[in-house]
Amino acid sequence: MKILYLECNMGAAGDMLAGALLDLLDETKQNEVIDKLNHLGLEGVHVTLENSTKCGIAGKHFRVIVNKEEEKSLDESCDHSEHPLEAEHHHHHHASMASIQQTIESFPLPQEVTDKILNVYREIAEAESHAHQMPVSEVHFHEVGMKDAIMDITAVCVLMDTIGAQQVVVSPVNTGYGEVRCMHGLVPVPAPATEYLLRGIPSYAKERFRGELCTPTGAALLKTFGTSFGVRPVMTVERTGYGMGEKDFEASNCVRAFVGETVEKDIPEEIERLETNLDDMTGEEIGFAVERLFEAGAKDVFTSSIQMKKNRPAVLLTVLCAPQDQEAMLRCLFRYTTTLGVRYQRMNRAVLKREMETVAVGDGTVRVKKSTGYGTDRIKAEYDDLAAIAKKTGQTLWEVKKEMDRK
Repeated sequence: MKILYLECNMGAAGDMLAGALLDLLDETKQNEVIDKLNHLGLEGVHVTLENSTKCGIAGKHFRVIVNKEEEKSLDESCDHSEHPLEAEHHHHHHASMASIQQTIESFPLPQEVTDKILNVYREIAEAESHAHQMPVSEVHFHEVGMKDAIMDITAVCVLMDTIGAQQVVVSPVNTGYGEVRCMHGLVPVPAPATEYLLRGIPSYAKERFRGELCTPTGAALLKTFGTSFGVRPVMTVERTGYGMGEKDFEASNCVRAFVGETVEKDIPEEIERLETNLDDMTGEEIGFAVERLFEAGAKDVFTSSIQMKKNRPAVLLTVLCAPQDQEAMLRCLFRYTTTLGVRYQRMNRAVLKREMETVAVGDGTVRVKKSTGYGTDRIKAEYDDLAAIAKKTGQTLWEVKKEMDRK
């Protein structure tokens, strides 16, 4: 099975993802894609693929020119083209979601690619709608930024179709931190729309990378195409691509893409099990410790009733984590519980392979988790997504599920 792995150690933006995917192709294929994008009929827009080097690593920079000018950021930590929503009183022209859909449907592209482009834009519109507390029908996009974003999104969708990976695994996403200046003023990083799009996707921030690393467009693309999220799985790598960002940091500012074949054999996963007995903590205190453990990266945390010396009732606190997270779990256990000692053991566990896809239901989307392996196939919709649509529409969970099953 062909697998694509996207490494987002420096976040993700539309141009970075497009550059990384183009870098996976040979020069002939690159030229074909660039030529196709330049003949879509998007007025005043021209794209190029340029060589770029960050921290000594060579890669590709995907550049979108709108009316002979590249969209500029409002300040050094904000790429305006990735924040297309703008105040309605600004002097620039604006485009509604309906007009954007009309533009996208005019492109001479296969229907499945067009549908993907529209899905990504709907994700962005829904996120902006949530961030600004307005209906999707009232969300308007700045004209130049809209064209820039459309081209980034279209490029990635065309490239995903060209590469044809059956599985797309995405690393945890570095969001950056601090504040970013946009058309509305200063907003926290990740920006509200980005934060909404990344819900359900592993993400983090590192103190040395101040500013915005993951944009709404990048987040929407990862959410649409990512079938699972985590560290790079066992795979035979055939090619590696580097998509470079505009800014310079002390680390190479790029998205790295690996394409290759999965190893089909079901391989056990290593896991660390940590346990400690507690007889002098309240339920609230144990609950607080459990929350901190999950925040630190635990895969699972649970309690069991036990008896200790002198028949004292107590709680057995068990933590499951990846082997590399053992130290972080130990620090949490000693900091947030009263324990004086923790037992730990390296174990193997058999796991089903998990893939995530998104299904459009009414005006919303539902993430569906597919689990396969060991002769078993399972499908389960994400409760949070079902509940959000049910609350919004006044339906029951069962009614939303039935509507989703008809898709």
